[in-house]
Amino acid sequence: MYIIVGLGNPTSKYDKTRHNVGFDTIDALAEKLSININNAKHKSLCGSGYIGGEKVILLKPQTFMNLSGEAVIDAVNFYKCDPSTELIVIYDDISMEPGRLRMRGKGSAGGHNGIKNIIAHLGSENFRRIKIGVGAKPDGWDLANFVLSRFDTSERKYIDEAINKACDALTTIVSDSFEKAMNLYNS
Repeated sequence: MYIIVGLGNPTSKYDKTRHNVGFDTIDALAEKLSININNAKHKSLCGSGYIGGEKVILLKPQTFMNLSGEAVIDAVNFYKCDPSTELIVIYDDISMEPGRLRMRGKGSAGGHNGIKNIIAHLGSENFRRIKIGVGAKPDGWDLANFVLSRFDTSERKYIDEAINKACDALTTIVSDSFEKAMNLYNS
């Protein structure tokens, strides 16, 4: 079984913002797999289904980004999963241009507050991640305002392509291996 978590902020105010590409990826994957993300559980909206016979739990924490770890640890404890092999977190990365994907099996938070909170709650940096590039903060912009802004039309095209690739990568991880997905989809 896998717990697949997309990070973001709840409410329509944050729909389609840079910080919500994790939510957008969960929504796209749920649509492809015909999974309803409508259960309120684990401080999240969640749903379950299968990829190639393997059960997956899709999670969109409703705790707001900076407290994402509360939702993640609740689900990890409930399902008694091993975060190092059965947890995958999808989130935004401002150090990469819009639409780039990077997968890692472990690592630091890299300044991302949602990941920092997950690490604090798990007590470990050892969990799989898919980072989606959302572009660097322009000079003179406040970081919070930037990550809560929406993509322009030209950027959105690359983001939508990255979300589709992330869905393909998640399918590969669950049905084959994380290593194969890294080889195929890391850009």
